[in-house]
Amino acid sequence: MSLFRCFALSSLVLPLAIGSASGLMLDAVRPTVVWAQTDGEADQLYNEGVELYNAQQWSQAVTKFQAALELYRQSDNRPSIASSLEYLGNVYRLLGNYPEALRSHEESLALSRDLGNRAGEAITLGNIGYLFEAQSEPQLAIIFFKEAVNIHEEFRERHQSFEQANQATFTATVEDTYRKLADLLLQQDRILEAQRVLDLLKVQELDNYLEGVRSSANAREGAELVPPEVLIANAHTDILNQAITNGKRLSALETKDSLSDAELDELVTLQTERREILQAFNNFKDNEFIQEQLALLSPAETRQNVPLEELTALQDNLAQIPQGAVLLYPFILEDRLELVVTSPYAPPIRRTVNVSRVDLNDAVQAFRYALDNPTRDAVTPAQQLYDWLIAPIKADLEDADVNTIIYAPDRTLRYIPLAAIHDGENWLTESYRINHITAASLTDLNTPPNSNDPKILAGALTDPAVTIDVGDSSYSFPHLQYVDDEVNAIAALSPNATPLLDTDFNRARIERDVNRHTILHLATHAKFLVGQPEDSFILFNNKERWTLRDFKEGLLSLTRVDLVVLSACETGVDNTFGNGEEILGFGYLMQNAGARAAMASLWAVDDGGTQILMSEFYEALIKGNLSKTEALRQAQRALININESRDRGGLVLADSIDLDPSDLSHPYYWAPFILIGNGL
Repeated sequence: MSLFRCFALSSLVLPLAIGSASGLMLDAVRPTVVWAQTDGEADQLYNEGVELYNAQQWSQAVTKFQAALELYRQSDNRPSIASSLEYLGNVYRLLGNYPEALRSHEESLALSRDLGNRAGEAITLGNIGYLFEAQSEPQLAIIFFKEAVNIHEEFRERHQSFEQANQATFTATVEDTYRKLADLLLQQDRILEAQRVLDLLKVQELDNYLEGVRSSANAREGAELVPPEVLIANAHTDILNQAITNGKRLSALETKDSLSDAELDELVTLQTERREILQAFNNFKDNEFIQEQLALLSPAETRQNVPLEELTALQDNLAQIPQGAVLLYPFILEDRLELVVTSPYAPPIRRTVNVSRVDLNDAVQAFRYALDNPTRDAVTPAQQLYDWLIAPIKADLEDADVNTIIYAPDRTLRYIPLAAIHDGENWLTESYRINHITAASLTDLNTPPNSNDPKILAGALTDPAVTIDVGDSSYSFPHLQYVDDEVNAIAALSPNATPLLDTDFNRARIERDVNRHTILHLATHAKFLVGQPEDSFILFNNKERWTLRDFKEGLLSLTRVDLVVLSACETGVDNTFGNGEEILGFGYLMQNAGARAAMASLWAVDDGGTQILMSEFYEALIKGNLSKTEALRQAQRALININESRDRGGLVLADSIDLDPSDLSHPYYWAPFILIGNGL
C-alpha cells in the first residue's frame, strides 16, 4: 500500500536509536563527549568534529562527523550514531543545506521515539523547530517547539533524572527552547499563548536552580497545541511511525545472509517505501494538507482556537485585587525587549521595545551601581529604565485604571526594584503598588490574609561580627547594630508581637512558634547564592542556619504565615549577577513552605536605614490596616518625603541614629526591599 494514501509522510528512518538523554541543541557549544560504547577511531573523528563545530568551521566538521557516523553505523553504536546525526543536522542548517539537516534530525527523532527516549526526542524536536524558523516557517517551528516544551514539562512533573554526565547537556538547552517558542509566538501576535510559555519558563528556571519544582495544576497542560497544530503534529507522528516500522523490517531483511523469493520482493517494496518516505519528508512543509492547516493559524483564527478559561480565571483574580491590578511580564531577547501586559478587562497586549539585551544589561548594571551608594545619582539611570519598561505601556496602564503592577521580571531585571525607576518627576512607587511574583501559575494572587490582626514573631541576630563556613567558602558578616531596636519597635506596635533576641533567637524556638503567628520577621544575615541553593542560608544565634534545601525538602512549615521578612543586609542575593534564579528560588521556597509572601533585599542594606523603613512599614501594616503591598509603598513614600513630614517617627529615629534625613530620599535606603507573592 502506498504511504501517500494516509497522509503523514515526513521522515526517513534507518534502524538506529538513541540510547541516552544526550543531544545537541542548535548553535549550542558542547564539550567533548566520549560515550560508554566506544569505537576508538570513530570517537576520535567525532571529537575532532566537535572541536571544529565549536570553532565554527562547519565544512570541516561535516567531514569528520560523516566519517565518524559511517564507523558508528558499522559497529551499531546507536547513541553515537544519534549524537553524530544531531551535530550533522545542526551543521547542515548552518551551511544552509536544509534538506540534509531535516533528514538528519528526522532520523534521530525516529530513533529516539522507537526506544522511548523522551529526552532525545525533545532535543531533536527543538532542533527541527530551529530549522523551520531558518526557512521562514515560524508557524511550523512553533509546533515543534511546543512539542519539545511539553516533553520538558513531562520530565519536570515526573522528577525524572538523567545520567550525571548527560544532565547538564540536556538542561542547558531547555531555557533556549522556551524562550524561542515565546519569541515566535509574540512575533505572531499570539500573546496569550506566549504569556503561558513565559510562565512555564519561570517555573523551568526555578527547577534548574532548585530541582524538583512542579507547575501548579492550572499550568500542567504545558504549551497547548491549537486544533490545526494538533492535526499537523499528528500527521508528522503518523509518518514517523510508518518510518519506524519500515526501518525495523528493512534492517531485519538487510542483515540476513540469505533471503527467500518472497523476502526479496518484500525488500524491494520496503526500499521503495523508504524512498517515498524520504520524498515526503523533504516536501512535508509544502504538502497541500499541511498548507491548509497552516492557513488556519492566522492570528485571528488562532485567538478563536485558544482556550480562554485560563485567561478568564487570571483576569478574575486581577479584578479582585483592591483597585485592580495588571500583570506585567517583561521578556528579554537578544535584539529587543517585549512587554506583555494582562489587565482585568481586556485581552493581553504586547509592546516591543527596540533595545538589545546587551544595552539593557548595561543599564541594569548602571542602575545597580547608583543604588549601592546614597551619594550617587540614581535618577538618570532610573529614567532610562522607565523609558524602556513603563513608558511604552503607560497608556495601557491608564486605560486599565489600576494602581497595582504585579511584576514577573526576567533575567537581570530581577536584580533591580521596579519601584525605583523614575519618570522624570516621580519614582514609580509614588504612582503604583509593586508586587513581584515568581510565576502567575505559582502565586495565589487574591486570597486575603489569614488574619486581619497580624501576630508577629520578630527575631534578631544580636551577636557581634560572625564568620560562617559553608562548603568551601567562608562568609564574614558585621555586627547588626540596630536590629534589637528594630525588633523591639515592631513588638511595641502590637500586643500580638513576640520578640526573640540573643539566645532566644534560635532555630528550634522559631520552628516551634512560627505557625502560631502570621508574620515572621527575621532581622538577621542571609546569603542566597547564584547556582548554589544548597549553600544558601538564613542565620540564627550560635551559627545555626536554615538552608534553602531545608525548605525544598519540606523540613520547615509556614502554613499559617502570611509574610516572611528578611530585613538585614544582603538577604536577597549575593554580589554576583546571574539570571536571578536565586531571587525566584527564595520567593518560591517561602511560598512552597506555606507562606503567602516574602520580603527580602536586593543589595547590602544600611542597618539604620532599614530600621526606619521597617518601622514605617509595620506602622502602616498594623495601625493602618493596609495590605502588604500598600504598606511597603507607604513606607517607601515616607522615606522619599521624610523632610516634608517633620513630625513623623522616622525623622526622629533618623536623628537618633545620626542619619541625615535628607539622605533617606535616595532609593539606596527605601528601594532595596521587594515583596514576592500575594500582596494582600
